[in-house]
Parts: sequence; C-alpha cells; structure tokens
Amino acid sequence: MSTDDHLSSLPLNAETGGCGEGCACGEGDEYAEHAESGLDPALAALLTAAGLDPVEVEDIAHLAMDEDLAGGVDVTTVATIPEEATATGDFTAREAGVVAGLRIAEAVLSIVCTDEFEVERHVDDGDRVEAGQKLLSVTSRTRDLLTAERSALNLLCRLSGIATATRAWTDALAGTKTKVRDTRKTTVGLRSLEKFAVRCGGGVNHRMSLSDAALVKDNHVIAAGGVAQAFAAVRESFPEVPIEVEVDTLYQLREVLDAGADLILLDNLTPAETAEAVALTGGRALLESSGRLTLDDARAYADTGVDFLAVGALTHSSPILDIGLDLRESDR
Repeated sequence: MSTDDHLSSLPLNAETGGCGEGCACGEGDEYAEHAESGLDPALAALLTAAGLDPVEVEDIAHLAMDEDLAGGVDVTTVATIPEEATATGDFTAREAGVVAGLRIAEAVLSIVCTDEFEVERHVDDGDRVEAGQKLLSVTSRTRDLLTAERSALNLLCRLSGIATATRAWTDALAGTKTKVRDTRKTTVGLRSLEKFAVRCGGGVNHRMSLSDAALVKDNHVIAAGGVAQAFAAVRESFPEVPIEVEVDTLYQLREVLDAGADLILLDNLTPAETAEAVALTGGRALLESSGRLTLDDARAYADTGVDFLAVGALTHSSPILDIGLDLRESDR
C-alpha cells in the first residue's frame, strides 16, 4: 500500500458518505467481516490489519466532523467554491518525521465526500518522511476536500507527532533489548489511535484499559497494607490477569520477587539503582523503569538491561508533525 502508483477508487453514498452501490459490503469472504462498518470494506480491512476497529474509527471520524460543522455547513467553502468543482488534494509533510494515521484521515474523507473519490497512497503508516514529501493524494469535490481538511489533519498531525516522538526513543534504544512503552495518559476517546501511533513509531503498548491488566501502585499498596499483600490480593481475585507491581526501593523489589511477581515497575530509580535491581532480579521478572525519563538518559537506563521504559510523554506531550493539504487541479 505504499507504492506511488497504488490507486483506489472508493464508491460513497451520495447522502451520508460511507458505502455506495459499488462497494463490496457483504460480497465475498475477504470483506464480509467488515460489513458492519460504513467505511469502504477495503479501507476497513486495512484498519483491522493495523489493529484498529473500523467501527470505532468511523465513530471518531463522525465525532470530529460533527464538532467542526456543529449542525451547519462549511459557510466559507459553500460560498466560494462551485458545487461541481473537483480538485486533487495532496497531504504533504511540512517537516521530517514518522507518519501515522493515513487510513484514519481517509476515513474522515469517506464520511464527508458526497461523490466517488480517488485515493493515491504514496507512503504507509510507520514510514519516515521528509519535508515536502507527498503522503496521500485525494481527488474529489473541492468542497468536500476543504470541509474535511481540518478534521483529517488534526488526527493525522497528532498521530504522526506521537509516532515521530516514539521513533526518537526507539532510535536511542537501538542495539539494546530495552523497548519504550506508552501509558494510559492518552487523550479521552483517542486511546486506541494514539497507542496505534506508538506502534507506528516502533514502541510497544502497555495495557489498553484498567480491566485487561493490573498495575499495583503506591496507593494500592497503602490500602492493602504492603506491596506483597497488594500483589497477593490481586492474584487471588483475578488469577488470570497479568499483574505489574510498582516499587520504589530495592527492599520492595525483594518482597515482590519473593511473592512471585513477573513484571515489576521501578519507579524513580537512578540508572545505578536500576542496574542493581536488574542484578538482584536475575531474570526472574521483567523490569520496567518509570519516572521523569528523558531522551538524554534513555541509553543509560537501557544499558542496565531493564526490559522497558515507561514514557507517558509519548501520548500526553508529543508535538504534532506539521502536515498540510495542498490543492491542485484534478485530471478528471
């Protein structure tokens, strides 16, 4: 999907966006599982392959456009652009970085465009791009392109910024076994997309929710009467759930190792203390460092042999990657 000459035409419903009569919804085994989504089945399949839920992506796209239109129309565009005018819009990187969210931008376009539109994909999510490089070209009604522009770019720039920041961490950790992981410090409603962007940047995901894994933190320890007691309580109540335990001293580390913890979060330990913790653990558990980590000290922590670095800043503080939409006359 990242070749320059890949061209796909997405047939859309003239009133609501989504699928029109020419789409493959419900036709054949390849796309049948995506029939519940209003997105083009081929696009839905690409989203699924990336670990995203097409229905959720479609809902986010609708939410973005509902917010931007607020029940009305794009008054500037309607007033200045003839109804039948068409154009090609090139989504173009304004700076170098790693791109993420191209198929999500397509989803936004698909619910706005009221006619068939053509998509030419020049790069794929996770690719490094340079300033001035075309990422995605879309040919459709000019009004629709301009109406969808900001919502599509908001998501694309945000996710590409996260992917770019994550790639800087993975580059810093290259040659070590240490992986950078995200946290739950995500934008409300965009967690799955932001964690997807982390994957595009070469990072790995921590738990997606409070229910799919346990993380015993300091307040749980206080409430339970000790770190070992808290770990035992979670293990008894949810024996099948993965448990990570936060410790901030080597004494607590020994306690949870003896209790049988297999993933331990080392909170605010220095690189020297972390090296001591790695030696003490001796491979009995996976170790994750956390607490005000920076790119400058990433390598020092990785060189201790710790398994993960937990970096909340990937999703809560990454600047956007500057991407714009440039219009040109269409060939059709």
